[in-house]
Amino acid sequence: MIPRWAAKEKAAIGVANATRGPIMFLVIYLLALIGNFLLAIAMILNQHLHAPVYFFLVNLSFSDVSLISTMIPKAMGTSLTNNREISYVGCATQVFSVVTFGGSEVDLLTFMAYDRYVAICHPLQYTLMMNWDACLQMAAASWISNLIHALLHTILTFRLNFCKSNIIEQFFCDVPHLLIISCTDTRINQFLILVIGITVDSLCCELIFIFYGYIFSAVLKVPSVQGRYKAFSTCFPHLTVFSLFFISAIVAYMRPQNLSSHTLDLLSAVLYTVLPPFLNPFIYSFRNKDIQKAMCKMLKK
Repeated sequence: MIPRWAAKEKAAIGVANATRGPIMFLVIYLLALIGNFLLAIAMILNQHLHAPVYFFLVNLSFSDVSLISTMIPKAMGTSLTNNREISYVGCATQVFSVVTFGGSEVDLLTFMAYDRYVAICHPLQYTLMMNWDACLQMAAASWISNLIHALLHTILTFRLNFCKSNIIEQFFCDVPHLLIISCTDTRINQFLILVIGITVDSLCCELIFIFYGYIFSAVLKVPSVQGRYKAFSTCFPHLTVFSLFFISAIVAYMRPQNLSSHTLDLLSAVLYTVLPPFLNPFIYSFRNKDIQKAMCKMLKK
């Protein structure tokens, strides 16, 4: 018999809260879809936006839409129908998708920070260092490595036996919560999470802050106060969203199982799966006049 999993919800929830929950999810989901689709279409259709940074931004929009679509529609259906079950295949699909698109978020944000670093600190070498072959190779390496990483996580997670419970204290299937309800030895799974977290994720985080350190150092030398303000106002929102994403993902995946709590789990999951896809289109469109013009031109047509 195929096991089925259920996302645990609080009992005795009021009617107003039950109605407000799916409506809030629906609003966030629709805004994220509209924002990311408009951003991607505007960049694809406008020739003057065919630059490396916008290429990575299109990839980021695709990753954002895929990531938020992995769990929000199912969570809305759960709230509306009160059917908290998810099939074995559906659970495995969510695990594979979250690891794939969550990992690609980190890689793409790192590439975009590197692009800005080269553009600001090495402008004369920009076309040489950020040519299309290099961009395509970076994007391909990111997607392929994350697909392999997600496949490993999915296979190693669903080879386990789940005999403690069929209740997952989360609104989607996530690796840490599946390990908690497993009665099989999970040391291999935990070792894989630790290795990826220490090597790949930590390296990306360090590179992003190093790149932005050089960018800030170069920007502080700009004599124009308005120019410095423009650069900082663009960089800080990006760093804020990335920091929330990275810290919440680390809390979700690398904290000890005995420190798990429903509130902390829910908050960290929202911060790394829902918030970035929702905020990224606003951050990159509101601060970029070229994208704003392209989107206005597209909407007029």
